[in-house]
Amino acid sequence: MDKNIIYCGDNLEVLPKYIPDDSVDLIYIDPPFNTSRQYEVFWGEAQERRSFEDRFGDAMTYLEWMRPRIKELYRVLNSSGSFYYHCDWHASHYIKLELDRIFGFDNFRNEIVWRRSQTRSSISKIFKRSHDIILFYTKSPKYKFTMQYKGLSEASKKLYERFDDKGHYQLVPLIVSGTRKGETGKEWRGIDPNKCGKSGSHWLTKPSNLEEYDKKGVIVWPKKKDGLPRLKYYLSDNKGVPLTDSWDDIDLIQSSSDESLGYPTQKPLALLERIIKASSKENDIVLDAFCGCGTTLEAAAKYKRRWIGIDFSPTACRVMAERLEKRLGLKEETDFILKDMPKTVEQLHRMPHFEFQNWAVVALGGIPNKVKVGDYGIDGRLYLADVVKEHKGDFFETLDKWYPIQVKQVNKVGRPDIDKFQTTMRRDKRTKGYFVAFGYSQDSIKEIKRAQTVEGLDIVPITVDELLNFEKSVLP
Repeated sequence: MDKNIIYCGDNLEVLPKYIPDDSVDLIYIDPPFNTSRQYEVFWGEAQERRSFEDRFGDAMTYLEWMRPRIKELYRVLNSSGSFYYHCDWHASHYIKLELDRIFGFDNFRNEIVWRRSQTRSSISKIFKRSHDIILFYTKSPKYKFTMQYKGLSEASKKLYERFDDKGHYQLVPLIVSGTRKGETGKEWRGIDPNKCGKSGSHWLTKPSNLEEYDKKGVIVWPKKKDGLPRLKYYLSDNKGVPLTDSWDDIDLIQSSSDESLGYPTQKPLALLERIIKASSKENDIVLDAFCGCGTTLEAAAKYKRRWIGIDFSPTACRVMAERLEKRLGLKEETDFILKDMPKTVEQLHRMPHFEFQNWAVVALGGIPNKVKVGDYGIDGRLYLADVVKEHKGDFFETLDKWYPIQVKQVNKVGRPDIDKFQTTMRRDKRTKGYFVAFGYSQDSIKEIKRAQTVEGLDIVPITVDELLNFEKSVLP
């Protein structure tokens, strides 16, 4: 089995083809609820706003779609592995019932509530929705888990008011309530813990450990004859507060954040880091079967896990590869593999419409339009070669050195399509533009030539086959 790899394809096909039984240590998935059977990925927000009902019809349809995928994920998870399913109010209750059936109710560990930093609803007649649910299951009772901690509050830090050359500390009792018959109930240094307190007490740890503490000089002995020793507990030794199943310390990604990629449902890196550190070890295999923009892969690589990502979207897969290269310095082909990207005309014919648009624009060297509906005939922009493309945000929107790109997923573009593109070029005062399709009718080619000769509008027709066998001559 290949590791450190991104598969482009339907996970229901990729999993049985490439991933063996019991081979994965940790699985995290964040399947989008408002996604069609081809789980189209959009970089603009218009399509993401299409409702759950418009895509699946009802929760049962969604559940039928997810069930075989969950079974495949259960198959590849090993006996000590963990599974995290990220969801929200749409279908979390239905999904839990399905996971109980597949993983077993006794293997349900937590319903984690992630409180996002802002509300997600503008409806005035409900309580504002501000959290997601993460369902945590394992395949057996014997699973890996490392407790995670959140930072101390400012009030807790103030308790460490004492200070020495080792740092801030507080004094804590070495004798605590409750009788014990074992080591911690024995007499030490002339002090019998059973005689301390009204109902009996015991040492915080066994006497051999107390001796070690004393050698290190972290036990403070009382000046009073009947006083009890106490332990110096340093702030630097406090890991923090053990996490509960309510996570309120990880915020949504802001658009100005360095990790923001503009992906509508992108999750914070800190969220995936927490899950990976809790439920896996170095060199373990982490799988995300709905990989989106690759947050899981970055977190796994950062903490020296091996990883597998799957996504249907070629655009998303390319973004993942660029993310790993830019943020972690990983190189495609040497550090990781990008596998099964569309390579034939037939594959591109079957691609969801907006995904095909994204693919064509990126393959041409352009930048896809953020708006997919009401784009006024422009699916992307091709900027001149002297424009630096490392800038983020809306940098390109302010530049005037660009060519419009129109993409049609049709066998033959007709003259009306070319007429509309000419109107778009005139409106935006462009004298050159690029048109991508599978083929062109004779009338469309005649109109392209006429526009060049009579109006000086240079429309470059490019076929998908040409784009697959791309040559630099098509670029300005």
